[in-house]
Amino acid sequence: MAILDKRDFYINGEWVRPAGLREFHVIDAATEEPCAVISLGDATVVDKAVAAARAAFPAWAATPLADRLALMERFGDIQNRRNDEMGRAVSLEMGAPIDFATGDQAGCGPWHLDGFLAAARAFHWERPHGKGEVIVREPIGVCGLITPWNWPVNQIALKVFPALITGCTVVLKPSEVAPLSAMLFAEFIHEAGFPAGVFNLVNGDGPGVGAPMSVHPGIDMMSFTGSTRAGIAVQKAAADTVKRVTLELGGKSPNIIFADADLPSAVKRGVGHCFGNVGQSCNAPTRMIVEAPVYDQVVDLAAKAGAEIKVGNPRDKGPHIGPLTSKAQFERVQAMIEAGIAEGARLVLGGPGRPEGFNRGWFVRPTIFVDVTNDMTIAREEIFGPVLSIIKAEDENDAISIANDTPFGLAAYVQTSDPERAARVTRALRAGMVRVNGAGLSAGHPFGGYKMSGNGREGGVFGLEDFTEVKIISMRGF
Repeated sequence: MAILDKRDFYINGEWVRPAGLREFHVIDAATEEPCAVISLGDATVVDKAVAAARAAFPAWAATPLADRLALMERFGDIQNRRNDEMGRAVSLEMGAPIDFATGDQAGCGPWHLDGFLAAARAFHWERPHGKGEVIVREPIGVCGLITPWNWPVNQIALKVFPALITGCTVVLKPSEVAPLSAMLFAEFIHEAGFPAGVFNLVNGDGPGVGAPMSVHPGIDMMSFTGSTRAGIAVQKAAADTVKRVTLELGGKSPNIIFADADLPSAVKRGVGHCFGNVGQSCNAPTRMIVEAPVYDQVVDLAAKAGAEIKVGNPRDKGPHIGPLTSKAQFERVQAMIEAGIAEGARLVLGGPGRPEGFNRGWFVRPTIFVDVTNDMTIAREEIFGPVLSIIKAEDENDAISIANDTPFGLAAYVQTSDPERAARVTRALRAGMVRVNGAGLSAGHPFGGYKMSGNGREGGVFGLEDFTEVKIISMRGF
């Protein structure tokens, strides 16, 4: 397959190629071969993008909301029409199987746009406070957005949509590992006719682009999704300019299975959710905490459910999982599996190495550890691969204690047939999102977590609030 030339940036409404920049190869995770080449930006390119965003901000902020929403709707039409194209880009850049990439991954864009449009129409942009007083929500300014490789469209949508709707202008740095979907997103922006400078895209790595964005005095807000380590670096770098920083970081989400749950359904659902997207989801239920009376039964059910998960080529249609996205991630997951073995956890599925039939590509074996204790590395650290840890809990209080014994607090899951227990346990869990018995979440829900899983909330009204400043105006003098 020919290597795609994607060395341009999108700045001030144009595709530009600054001279003298380093090149970077995007790797096809299924073949370990280059599939595209991009340019890695630097501080000079960031300066140009920020200047364009600052110049565009006054007019865009003053654009009537109805006009901004009409542009977003036009974008939505383009996004829907070109959804299959977006799915192919995601599949190529990160190794997601084509059906999953076109449906779940690319489908995040339209889903989130619907949620934000509904939220914007119901949002309290202005409201009275006291006699002669009004509280207004105004765009915060120029926003630096840094997005990850694991759910690229999802995270771009959760940042770009609310920023543009509120009247902010943006500089987006997608992950250099998976930049193709972001560049296609920029094509949609251009086709929709957004004013020059409102949206800018600069590819690059953390030191070359992420750090200059974080310290830049012309950027009013940084919104980052990625690892906790990198998020801490962004927050520290942004401190000197006292800009707002919102972070959506890692997770080690518990999935509590009580003895009264529908065990076959709960276990199969939990295993499938953990292994979905090859485990590369920050909210994946990677710790299955099981009430003691049904522990052995759950272990057997989990091993059987895990064995049904198939690994396959991302080009092939079907419900299989594909490879991990990068060599670095492959090596990390292998090291974590080895750590689980070394620390005494018992393997009931998978283990080190590639699945049978794969001798290249970043494919891994879906893996389940049992007899895990919550102090083991595989129970403490985010693995970001298809690795499930099963932990025994003596009773409800013990399950809650184990669930909360983590530096993270992004998501949690509860399986029980008792509504009173569900209400009690969900409120005791220190997590930003709790789902019971496989219940879904509506468009516009707040996405984010407690503790080292970050700060701020993305989605719907909560996402709009993050990109606005609050101003009170008193006209009592008249």
